[in-house]
Formats: sequence, C-alpha cells, structure tokens
Amino acid sequence: MATFLYSIGRFAFRRRRLVALVWVALLALAGVGAATASTATSNSFSIPGTEAQRAFDLLEERYPGQSADGASARVVFKAPEGEKITAPENAAEVSGIVKELQDGSDQIASVADPFDEKAPAVSRDGTTAYISVTYDVSSFELTEETRDSLENAGNEAREGGMTVEIGGDALMVMPETGITEVIGVVVAGIVLVITFGSLVAAGLPLITALIGVGIGVSTITALASVMDLGSTTATLAMMIGLAVGIDYALFIVSRYRAELAEGREREEAAGRAVGTAGSAVVFAGLTVVIALAGLAVVNIPILTKMGLAAAGTVVLAVLVAITLIPAFLGFAGERIVSRKDRKARKAAAEQAAATGEVLVGDAPRDNGGTRWSRFVQRRPVMVLLAGVIGLGVIAIPATSLEMGLPDDGAQPTSSSPRKAYDLLSDGFGPGFNGPLVGVVDLKNSDDQDAVLKRITGEIQKNEHVVAVTPPVPNEAGDTAMFTVIPKDRPNSTETETLVHDIRDFGDTLKSDDGAEVYVTGATAMNIDFSEKMNDALLPYLALVVGLAFLLLMVVFRSILVPLKAALGFLLSVVAALGAVVAVFQWGWLGGLFGVEQPGPIMSVMPILMVGVVFGLAMDYEVFLVTRMREAYVHGESPAQAITTGFRHGARVVTAAAVIMIAVFAGFIGSGEQMIKMIGFGLAIAVFFDAFVVRMAIVPAVLALLGKRAWWLPRWLDRALPDFDVEGDKLRKKLDAEADEGGTGKEERETVSV
Repeated sequence: MATFLYSIGRFAFRRRRLVALVWVALLALAGVGAATASTATSNSFSIPGTEAQRAFDLLEERYPGQSADGASARVVFKAPEGEKITAPENAAEVSGIVKELQDGSDQIASVADPFDEKAPAVSRDGTTAYISVTYDVSSFELTEETRDSLENAGNEAREGGMTVEIGGDALMVMPETGITEVIGVVVAGIVLVITFGSLVAAGLPLITALIGVGIGVSTITALASVMDLGSTTATLAMMIGLAVGIDYALFIVSRYRAELAEGREREEAAGRAVGTAGSAVVFAGLTVVIALAGLAVVNIPILTKMGLAAAGTVVLAVLVAITLIPAFLGFAGERIVSRKDRKARKAAAEQAAATGEVLVGDAPRDNGGTRWSRFVQRRPVMVLLAGVIGLGVIAIPATSLEMGLPDDGAQPTSSSPRKAYDLLSDGFGPGFNGPLVGVVDLKNSDDQDAVLKRITGEIQKNEHVVAVTPPVPNEAGDTAMFTVIPKDRPNSTETETLVHDIRDFGDTLKSDDGAEVYVTGATAMNIDFSEKMNDALLPYLALVVGLAFLLLMVVFRSILVPLKAALGFLLSVVAALGAVVAVFQWGWLGGLFGVEQPGPIMSVMPILMVGVVFGLAMDYEVFLVTRMREAYVHGESPAQAITTGFRHGARVVTAAAVIMIAVFAGFIGSGEQMIKMIGFGLAIAVFFDAFVVRMAIVPAVLALLGKRAWWLPRWLDRALPDFDVEGDKLRKKLDAEADEGGTGKEERETVSV
C-alpha cells in the first residue's frame, strides 16, 4: 500500500497540471449537472417491513387517485376573547377564507369548510375551528403564488381580532444552516494558519476539501430527483465531507513538511508523505465508509441513501487527498513552509556548507505533545480513571433517552406552525395532532357490516381513545378506512400503548373473521420507526465495529489496540448521546444552542451518531497510533513510541479535531431541528473522542500494556495481509534503490530545501 501510494504521490507531484485539470473538470461537470438537473419534488419516507408501511401501501392500492405525497395545511382560527367562532360574523369570515383558498391556486385538491355538517371541524366549546387544505403536489412543488395565498389567508380576520395560525407541511422550505456554517469554515482556516504558520499551507486543505465537497454535493443535487434524495442527504454529505476533507489534507501536508524538515527533495517528500500519511488516510477513510455504508442494514431507504451519499463524499475526500494535495504541493513550492522556517533552514544550510558539516535535517524537539505523553505515562491509572469516570457521568442522561420524529409540536414556540399545533391541542385535545389512521382489509371477511361495527365499538372502549370515526369503505367495498383520535399527545407512551392495543385486537379479529386491521398515519409511523431503530442498533453496531476491528487489526498488527479503540469509541458516543439528551430533551443550556423547544430525541439520532462518530473516531486512532506503530517497528521501546507518536501527531490531531468541531458546530445554526441536533451531537462527540479518549485514555492504556499492546499471534500475523501502513517496506525499498544507484542513505538525506 505505502509503495503504491508513494508512486501516486510522485506522479501527481510531477504531472500536477494534468491532475489539477482533471479535478477542476470533474468539479465543472458536477456543477453543470447540478445546475441543469430537475428539482427534487419529494422527500418520500418509507419503513419497509412495518405494519404502518403495509397499511400505507394498501391505501395507495385500494384508494386510487388519492395523492399520498401531496402537501397539506391547516388554517386554525380562534375567536376573540369572550366570543364564539360559530357566531354569524366570525363564521362568515371563516367561510369567506375557504372561498379565497379554493380560488387562490389550481394546485389545491380540496378545501374543507369547518362548518360542513358532514365533517365539522369546530371545538366543543365553540371557540376554535380549522380549515383543512390538501394539494395535488408536494410542498417542494408548490408555487410562490400558492404559498402566498396560504400565508395571506386570514389577514383580514387577524385585523378583526381573531387569532389565525397555519400548520402543516405546505409552507415547508429548504432548511437554512445560517452564518454559523461559514464561521465554522473560517475557524478552520484560522486553526490551519496557526498550525502551519503559512497561508499557503493553511489554504491547501481548505481549497481541496471544498473541491471534493463541491463535486460530492453537486452530484447529489444532480441525482436528487432521479434517486429521490432528500435535502438532509446533501447537508449530511457536506457536513462530513468538509470535516474529513480538511483533516485528510491536513495530515498529508503536515507529513510533507516533516519530510522536508528531514532534508528530502520536494518530489521525494511528496511521495513519502502520500506513502505514509496517505496510507493512514486511506484506512481511516475506509472505516468512515464502512460505518456510513453500513447504515443500509437498517433497511430504511432514506437512511441508506444518506449513508451512501455521505460515504461517496468521503471516498472523494480520500482521492483528493492522495492525488490533488501532492499536485498542489508542487505548485506551492517553498511557500508551503513558513518564512521563519525557510530562513532558519537557509542559514543552517549556509553554515553547513561553510564548515563542511553534513546536514541531516532538524533534530527532534520536545513540544506540548511530548510533555503531555510523558505526564500520562507517569500517571496512567489516574488519567485513565479520570477520563472514564468523567465520560461516564456525562453519559448518565442517555439512560432517560426518549425517541420520536419531529412534528409541529417540536417547532419554536414563536412559529406559526407551533402556535397552530397548540391551538388545536387546546381546542380539541392533546391527541388531535396525532390521529391514527385505521385500515380494514375486508377481502376475506364473511360479514363486513358486522365487522366494521365491532371494530368501532371495541376501539371506542379503549381508555386512551377520545373518538373513532365511522369506517368509510372504498368503491370496491373490500377496504374501509377510519380515524382514531387518541386521548394523549402523539409521542406519549399512552398513545404508543393504544397503537399496540388496536393491533392486538386486529390479530384477534383476523382469527375470528378473516378481516385484517392495520394502523398507520404519522404517529404510528413514528412509533414503528423508533422500534425499528432500536431493533437495528445492536446488529448495526456489531457489523460496523466487527468490520472495523478486522481492518484496524490489519493496520496495527495487534489485537488489543483495535479492541481498545472500539471500547473508547463506545464510551465517547454514549457520553455524546448523554449530552444530546441533556440539551435537546431536558433543555439544559438550550438557549445557548438555539433549542427553543425541548422534546424527544429524533429516532434516527442514536444509530446515525454510532455510524458517523465511529468512522471519525477511528480517524484519530489511525492517525495518532500509526505514528506510534511506525516508531515501534523502527526499533523504539513502547514508551518511546508513545512519545514519538505524540511529538509528531498531537499538534496535528488537535488541530484536526478543532477543525472538525468547528465545521460540525457550524450546522447548529440550522433552522431544521434534525440538522441542528446532528451538528451538536457530532461536534461534542468529536470533542470527547479526540481530547479525552484518543489524547488521554489511549496513551494511558498503551502505557499500562507496554509491549503487550503490539502482540499478535504468529499464525494470525501470517494469515493477515500486510499493507505496510507504517511504510517500513517502502523505506527499505528506497534505501536499497539508493544503494544500488551509488548514493548512500546518508548522502541522500543531506539534500536541503
């Protein structure tokens, strides 16, 4: 691996114009594809294998012509204090708005008058009513005129003192990440300048990461309509692509500068940097790809697409790092090194030439990394206990995790959808915002009328039910649909119990009569989704950790090092989940992070954090520990190897972690709760994993293990492929070639920049 990547690095350095042109052409091609592609028209959501999905599919089959993907809205009215919405003047105002909405757009499928005797939509106390509006197209296909007519509905009623709020997905817009995303990139640039002391060296990771992300996100945008990719897919790919793209480039540029400091010629330094640090980048990228692509085992299409799209962006980041970075290093010349270092090396070279001394590069110097590693090795037990106990305490809130999918009740209290949600809850009961849709398959029923009466009667007896609408058969008479209004809020345990009660009754009914009863709707889908996430978490964790364990065993030629890496990841991800619960569910420091309304954690969050954080955590493990492994293989003692790894890796890993935290934290400014939560969760997880697990717990464990950390049974060592990640075979090969060419190793290393 190292020898192959060494050749790629030297080729890219020599043919830098061709390599740069190819990547620019790919960026332009992807940009044209994104600009000319049709806009994605839906954000379809399905959960294969669940009862809610089977009921949804049955409705589409038995009730043809009814668009399941059409947008919907509720215009909610509340009469002025002391008045009734049914008063003649108020009722006339509402009926007039019904007419305005009907005439306001040709995209409207139906507008339900709240005073219709067949389907009244007025609260029992007569103070609240709502208009139901459905559309023929999804919310993303609504025209501005249609949106404006909906937003302006009720303006005159508001002026008359009536409260009018609008809920539903019809006014849904693409989420905005806000200025904080740009701030995250700016912070990354500042960290790079501080790390390298050179604007050119700092600019390379940013430019190459933006090129890789640009190609990835543009490709996702171009394929969004064809592959039904949601808006969150591109955002997640951008988030992860930026973070890993900057980090991968950072490690290769840092290694290139280290090779220059040892006296290598520039092309040779580029080849060696890609051969060594590039090998770590490839394997680190593989762990991220495994974790993201592994989301497919959950069998949720939207999650699979998100994972594969983000994994594709990571692959692009790796390819950019091992090809475009060495090409740009060729363009950068000596400016890749700070002016101060260039002057110091020039003075040293002049002095060596004058005295006849051999210049062999900069001698290793102590830095913050070496001092920290020695401190940890002096007190490994104390550091280990402090790290484990600290993360364990932070993880405690995770035991109170409540999961659900966001609805209008999770919106900020100042938003119109949230106000409409509260008005409906106050006027019609907490369960009104989460109705259950019942579907009855009557094909195998002997007495359909009796079955439908039995269903209505039995469900109405349930203590968690407020009302059951009479079942409405389809034209063929083989299916009926009814609605159940729960007594409790949609995401309550009581409503979940009600869903299972109805399904249990359906099993009894099927055995008695042959009729089948299904429960679907947003609330039932939410419950099924959460249960499926819970069921899939352990198998997914076993698959991802198992594959990555094998990969890391190949990289480190050890059993205990990968095991320690996996256990450290579990500790950091549980602690991060605890922090997410504390902020987004309990509301601690919620104002600081823009959380206006605490509530359940999104069902997808735990498994998504496992996938993404595991891949990113292994990045730091690979980058830091491969340098230790390299030093150990080259003859240093285990303790010396830890110090060497921190001398070369601590500063870079710290910078990489700060950059990744800044990039992820930038998405906390998003207007969409899901993106905000993902940004916070990933940022805090990287903080825990990089600074507590990798920089403290890892060296403490390695210090306690000593040589045992690098033990691998001989039979297993022979069975595992050797990819030479630490570059030992590459080094021997280059030394042999140099000796055959008549130039000794010592002479070759005297070349100064």
